[in-house]
Amino acid sequence: MSPTIQWSADPQVITGVTILTLAYVWAWRHARRPGMPHPPGYGRLAVFASSMLVVLAALISPIDSMSDDLMVIHMVQHMLLLDIMPILLILSLTKGILRPVTRRLTRLEQRAGFFGHPAFAVILYVGMMWLWHVPAMYDLALRNPNSWHILEHICFAAAGTLYWWHLLSPIRTRMRLGGMGPVMYMVVTKFGVGVLGVVLAFAPHAIYGFYTHQPDYWGLTHVQDQNMAGLVMALEQSIVMGIAVVWLFIRMLSESEEQAQRAERSEDMALAGSGPETRQPRAA
Repeated sequence: MSPTIQWSADPQVITGVTILTLAYVWAWRHARRPGMPHPPGYGRLAVFASSMLVVLAALISPIDSMSDDLMVIHMVQHMLLLDIMPILLILSLTKGILRPVTRRLTRLEQRAGFFGHPAFAVILYVGMMWLWHVPAMYDLALRNPNSWHILEHICFAAAGTLYWWHLLSPIRTRMRLGGMGPVMYMVVTKFGVGVLGVVLAFAPHAIYGFYTHQPDYWGLTHVQDQNMAGLVMALEQSIVMGIAVVWLFIRMLSESEEQAQRAERSEDMALAGSGPETRQPRAA
């Protein structure tokens, strides 16, 4: 038996994507005005468009309709909103695009206190994953698609955006992770989410009552479907965070090289400006 395959035209999703797109295009064009430093290219625009396509794929494509029938598809939907969309969205941003709101973001971070700290982002990211996979919460979301399920999606998108912001933000802030900080940041997160993935991947019985009332779509039993969902979670986390570690390592090397070049240029300028002093003889 096949799951439900259909597209939807959710006005809330379409309106939200439209507003975000208009705001981004305005900021992108503003940053490309003559005389603006480091104008963003069309590649950034393409990355942003990809992030919005991910949102549409997760929320109005057949992925959304099939998520009510198969847990493994529901897990794919979660990963799109928690990781893929935020990563693409943040990578589409530059200092120039964010220039109109940079000071506001900095003040907001200063006032947020612990809530602006990377530790809170890890807690929120892992906490949202565990909270919405508690059987009662998971089933509540699926049984209430117009309220609790929407809240679940918002929680995942918000937690993912805050989490990846601390790693990929183009703005240098006082909370930016340095040195081995990004690696430890992701290792702790991977462990916290990985435990949940293992539980789902190796559970010998169905945990979520909602799916036990569904037919065996694609010939998968409820336990097999659940196990596959756990494997999808673990695999996606490993791939995404593995790529992120490599990218951050390359960025760290690039920034170290730039700092060394700046220091060398400063030293050369200092040496060039400090020639032998010529003193006038004093009058007797």
